Amino acid sequence: MAYSEDNPEDMVELERALMRISHLLTRAKQHDQTIVEAGVAVDRASTPLLRVLADAPEPVRLGALADRLAVEAPHVTRQVQRLERAGFVERVPDPDDGRAQRVRITTKGAETVECVRAVGRRQMAAALAGWSDEDRHRLAVLCHRMVDDFLRHADDEGLLGR
Repeated sequence: MAYSEDNPEDMVELERALMRISHLLTRAKQHDQTIVEAGVAVDRASTPLLRVLADAPEPVRLGALADRLAVEAPHVTRQVQRLERAGFVERVPDPDDGRAQRVRITTKGAETVECVRAVGRRQMAAALAGWSDEDRHRLAVLCHRMVDDFLRHADDEGLLGR
């Protein structure tokens, strides 16, 4: 698609780059390679859920997990059940509602996430080895800024479901 007022060239190229990144990060082959290198056993669908729980300062309600992952609650419930059986997460009482439960990551789950993240960092370091420290830092800052702006926009548009 060529440049137009509705499709500025930089937006076209940014969208292309983001789609390429998304494809690279979500390929089954990439996940399988990372898991083998990390020496852990976690399926591709469970990894984002474990990452969210690893970053959460306190246990999280199932509905909040679904919102953060932008998926339906039944999907999260099934994932949590599988992860619970594997010892990666556990349910704990919700301090605000005696009838409800929250989910928190276990030590095994946290160690698994760290192994996966360590492999990802090594892979990025190898791929960006020719980049200067300044360029890598600038990329990280701009990526965070972009995600923050995307989230703010989605929240303004009511797309986050919060």
